[in-house]
Amino acid sequence: MARRINSATWSEKEQRWRINVQRDGKRRTFYSSTPGRTGQREANAKADAWLDSGIEPVSERTWDAYTTFQEESKEVVSTTEYHHIDTIGRIWVKPYIGKKKVADLCDGDIQRLLDKAAAMGRSKKTIQDINGIINRFLKWCRRNKKTAYRPDDVHIPASARLKGKQVLQPDDLITLLSVDTTIYKGKRIKEEYIHAYRFQVLTGLRPGELRGLRWEDIDENRVFVRRSINVFGEETRGKNENAVRSFVLSDLARLELEAQAREYPSGSGYVFELPSPTAYRERWQKYCESNNITRTTPYELRHTFVSVAKTLPAGEVKSLVGHSQSMDTFGVYGHALVGEDEKTAEKINGLFRKIVEAQEEKGE
Repeated sequence: MARRINSATWSEKEQRWRINVQRDGKRRTFYSSTPGRTGQREANAKADAWLDSGIEPVSERTWDAYTTFQEESKEVVSTTEYHHIDTIGRIWVKPYIGKKKVADLCDGDIQRLLDKAAAMGRSKKTIQDINGIINRFLKWCRRNKKTAYRPDDVHIPASARLKGKQVLQPDDLITLLSVDTTIYKGKRIKEEYIHAYRFQVLTGLRPGELRGLRWEDIDENRVFVRRSINVFGEETRGKNENAVRSFVLSDLARLELEAQAREYPSGSGYVFELPSPTAYRERWQKYCESNNITRTTPYELRHTFVSVAKTLPAGEVKSLVGHSQSMDTFGVYGHALVGEDEKTAEKINGLFRKIVEAQEEKGE
């Protein structure tokens, strides 16, 4: 193993730390744009990592390496995840660090990219996603001996904020649960997906889970969430390992299922024969506009459910919506012991009925 006998020096001209090292007759230069002794240590650490790792000097550009990483990922990730990798690559990696050599990447490069995203108003979650994909890419680079660089001083900018989710207000819920018409071409007609809207807000299902729900998944008053259908029309097991779950229906949710079966019998086996996610969202928002309801997205019907249920113990709600025990369900937005899920269903039912009754008294 080669040993470094020198240390990085500051270049006023280049405004960065620079160190030259040699191994087996091959010379390599490492840099760090971080000011102060932190930058010197960073450049030295890169040199040491190369001397220890056996990584050969390469001039490959980051975007070329990312393209290869993306193509290899295609074989092992879902279509949705592959699309996510592609989007972050095109929008963030290529324009901001794509021309840099992989071997020259440093914390300063990644931090400037994340800072740029924050300055452009991207949410904290979006920036966390960008950072996550970049870290996955760098791990791939290390595994393929393209670099020894490992981010150790990169953070999510303090200016990045979690964007608040829009939820239906009590008046909106009253309208949703009592008005089943919408305006189409100037005429008020029956809303075809009314029971889907109501069932989603009464159960907290994700839009993809709603699309994937089949009549065979319903056993008397219990719903088994076994699949989800993504925006590409692919059937998956859901967003995470907690997505596959079961819960007991509240009375209000059960009535919506009965109405759906009676008014819109299915020939496909799916409970709700929904159009594409885009068309479904447009239909929902048209319904909102027609009935003076707060404009939200179908996914925010799930957030509405969590908001209504926030007075319940966190564990009960997590099992209903398919969140892990470590996830901050109420901050961001199952299986209970025998007998407890029936009680949870009764509590959920009571919460929605309480809203209805309060608004009715208010109108008197």
